[in-house]
Amino acid sequence: MTDIAQLHRRALDATHKIVAGIQPDQWTLPTPDEGWDVRALLNHIVSGNLWAVELTAGQTIDEVGDRLDGDMLGDDPLGAYDASAQAAAAAFEVAGALDAQCAVSYGPVPGSVYAGHRFIDVLIHGWDLAIATGQDATLDTALVAACLAVVEPQAGLMQASGSYGSHVDAPADADPQTRLLALLGRRPPHE
Repeated sequence: MTDIAQLHRRALDATHKIVAGIQPDQWTLPTPDEGWDVRALLNHIVSGNLWAVELTAGQTIDEVGDRLDGDMLGDDPLGAYDASAQAAAAAFEVAGALDAQCAVSYGPVPGSVYAGHRFIDVLIHGWDLAIATGQDATLDTALVAACLAVVEPQAGLMQASGSYGSHVDAPADADPQTRLLALLGRRPPHE
């Protein structure tokens, strides 16, 4: 598999295009993530990016405290996304970051595991934003294949966490993107 830090950066770049396509009247539209509108979901992504910077630098959740709670988007959601994406991508690319332990909420894990989870989060929530705002929701096939390789071995754990939704049955001949989305509790919009 390609280096997880590079996959994470590519997912951030792909999601940038979707964030840039959000129109001013779309911030309150519902998303596939129950209870989150477009602005709340983007705020979640930006906050997650900023958490990655802190946790890869050796901070603990208690040390970060509530600094990353609340509105992270301000008056420039795209600018906030871009700044957080650049910082998060760079954090995982620091020498040794993928081997260092990160004190995430589900226990200390190697940076490579955390980067994989951030990769999934950014890519899938990009899809969620595309669906919510009527943009092309076709994900890059190489990113989908890499994401499947990360998700499949731990799909049960991810579903049990409640963070990604319950498994959705996909047809046996489903394309990779449909299979990935189903594993993470998402249905294609035509269903």
